[in-house]
Formats: sequence, C-alpha cells, structure tokens
Amino acid sequence: MADSARGPRAPRQQPADGAAFAVPERDLVIDLTRFFCLALVVIGHTMMVSPVLHPDGTVSSENTLGDQRWFEPVVWVLQVMPLFFVAGGITGLHSWRRLRGQGGNAFEFVQGRLLRLIRPAAVLLAVMFTGLWAARLSGVDPQVIQLLASGAGMPLWFLAAYLAAQLNLPWLAALHVRAPWLTLTVLVSLVVAVDCLRGALPQLAYANMVFLWCAVQQLGFLVADGKLRGLGPSGLLGMMAASNLVLGLLVVLRLYSGNMLVNLNPPNLTLFLLAVSQASALQLFRPLLARLAALGGVRSLLARAGRRSMTVYLWHLPLLAAMSGLLLLTDLPQPAGGTAAWWWTRPLVLLGVIVLLLPVLALFGRLEERPTAPGHPRARPAAAVVTAAGVVFIPVADAALNGLTVGLLGGGAACFALAVLLLGRVPAHNTDGGGSGGAGLPLPRPPLSANVEP
Repeated sequence: MADSARGPRAPRQQPADGAAFAVPERDLVIDLTRFFCLALVVIGHTMMVSPVLHPDGTVSSENTLGDQRWFEPVVWVLQVMPLFFVAGGITGLHSWRRLRGQGGNAFEFVQGRLLRLIRPAAVLLAVMFTGLWAARLSGVDPQVIQLLASGAGMPLWFLAAYLAAQLNLPWLAALHVRAPWLTLTVLVSLVVAVDCLRGALPQLAYANMVFLWCAVQQLGFLVADGKLRGLGPSGLLGMMAASNLVLGLLVVLRLYSGNMLVNLNPPNLTLFLLAVSQASALQLFRPLLARLAALGGVRSLLARAGRRSMTVYLWHLPLLAAMSGLLLLTDLPQPAGGTAAWWWTRPLVLLGVIVLLLPVLALFGRLEERPTAPGHPRARPAAAVVTAAGVVFIPVADAALNGLTVGLLGGGAACFALAVLLLGRVPAHNTDGGGSGGAGLPLPRPPLSANVEP
C-alpha cells in the first residue's frame, strides 16, 4: 500500500540472473475492492454492536443485525471476508515475487509482513489495556469492562487468520508455481476433512483458520496469474452459479448453517465456496471496476484510505464498543435493538465512529508504513523472525480460541512489543536491480497487475 504514490508505471527491475521483468502497475481495482470490503465491515459492525443495560444493573451485548432472520440471505451476499483474502493473495503473490527479484528471501518477507501488521496492533492493545485497567480502578463494573474487552477484540481473529495465510505465502507460492490446481485441491481437501471431524473434535475446527484462508488466498494466486481470464463471461457466470448452488445444497441438507456469520469463526467450507463466487465476480466485473476506480475523486480516496486501512480495521470496533458503553452511562434515550428508533440512530453511530477515527489515524496511522532500515544492513537472523512469529501467535491464538480479557490485552501488548524488537527494521533492497541473489520470477503484465506490499 505504501507504493500508491508511484507514477503510472514503475521502473523495470533486473533480477540476479539477468532476466528483466516488468513491475506491475498499481491495480486500482484491488484498491477499490479492499476499500469496499473495509467500508462494508465498518458499516456492518455499527448495525451489530448493541449493548443493553438491564433494570438490575447488568449489561449484555446483542448482535442485532445477526439476530434478524431476514439477514441470513443478505449476509450470504455481503460476507466479503473471502473476497478480502482473495485480494490479499493477489497482492501478496506479487509482493513476494518482487522481493525475490530484489534478492530477498522468505524470512525477509515474513519480517515485513509481521511488522506491518503488529506495529499498529501493539499500540491498540496497549491503549485498550491501559484504558480498561483505569476504568476498573475507577470503579466501573467488571462485567462492563469484560464486555468491552471481548467485543472490541473481535478483529483479532482476523489478525490471526491473515497472518497465518501471509506467513505461509512463500512456500505456498512455490507449490503454486509447480502445481497450482493440485495445491488448491489439497488445501480444500484439508478443509473438508476438518469439517468432517469437527463434531467429534470441536477444537480441531480451528485448524481451518489456516487451511481455509490459505485455500482462499490460493484463489487469489490463480486470479493474479490469469487462470480465470480464459473462462470468459459465460464461464465466470457459470462458476458463480455453480458455487452458490453447491453452497445452497449444503445448507438445505443441514450440513452447514445458512448464516455466514456463524460460519465465520471457526471458518468452514461455505466460505471457500463464497470465495469462488466472489473471485469469479471480481474477474467478471474488472473492466467496470477499473473505469470506476480511475475516476479522479475515487482514485484520490483510494490512495488515502489504502495507506491506513489496517488502522481503520483494528480501531473501529474498539472505538464503537467504547462509545456504546459510555452512552449507557448517560441519560440519552437507549432504543431497543431492532426497533425503528434503533435503526434511525445507526447513521449517527457510524458518523460518531468516523469522527473518533480521525484523531486515531492522525496519531497512529504512520505505524502502517514500512519500517525500512537505511543503507543495506544484514537481514535479521531466521531464528529471530521465527521467534517473533511464535511470540505474536500466542496471544492472538488465545484470543481467537477463548476470547479477549483485560489480562490478555496486557500480555498481548507485551508480546507484540517484544516481536517488534526482535524484528528490527526491514532491510532496504536496491530497487534498480542490485539484488543480493535469488532468481526473480516474471510478473504478469497489466491488466492483471497488482499492488505490491508492504
């Protein structure tokens, strides 16, 4: 995302083996797709979080939108998390290939990915821990504090899943080069196997946090390499129809829930079927999306939003939970969730979240920028990178499996800070071809270009 300020065409690069290749142009379609996914997630959460203060003083939280029966078929269409991972596969594959062409290796790729995600997350966890601990010392009911912690920590499951997919990307990309369809088939088979065993071994279901999202990311590889381009409009429409028909059959047979929010955590095969449909739709509507994204105002918006997307994602729900919790302490009317009055307040709630996000973006948005060391220092030892990845996954996996607590917030902030110290800064490679070794793989030329990250 940090490459958004580049001109219309990036320079050519020369990998160590002497074979030149063209760096892809910025793909505004992927920028637009990610912006759409993020906006939909933020808007959706404002319609879900609904804390309730009961007459006896207890507080509970309702998922108002998720509890509406009419919402199940709607979320079937609007569950965009698979599309986000497809886009992550496209950008991640190009980023890895570009790094290879500059002489980088898998550990440097992992180092860069970890730093870009955990630096903003470390600050979020530290601020949440400090704020909730101060609230506890000031006498706020522990039940309210735990409610805020668990609700605000919902985005951390995404961090666990996205990190798992991205950190596995280098070796999955190598398998993709050798046998793209076989690799995808094996991953999907593992997803199905876990789904079949989850009744007997419920905890095994969380293995699909890795298998499912890596399979969806692999779909992004196929899109990036133009594997779907030859299908044509009729073939893409056929894939969309077939994946949704299979999904509908699985729901009718009661093998899976029809509620795609229920299917999200732990994830299952239904999300892969949605990903097939969404990847096909992305390819089908690419020309239309490209014209829309090329509009001056849209392009400017995407450039600004793309550089701070992770900060928006991580912070919007904690801010929403904090705002909703504080409103319970006021004398303002609190309409019951799902009523007409409650629905009319949703635009105001969304506006409030946006206003609260502005100072957060100003203070912490720069943490998303790639921390690059000056000159050409030695890369961090592989042991340091592997240790940092393990340290990060301890609190993230605990939060995904057992929910977030105030204590885990403090421990998570400490683990993330330790990981940042272990990782240091990303070595700066010579972008005009001075890689230190390693053969670069040729990148697809436009229009299947992609954003290179970090």
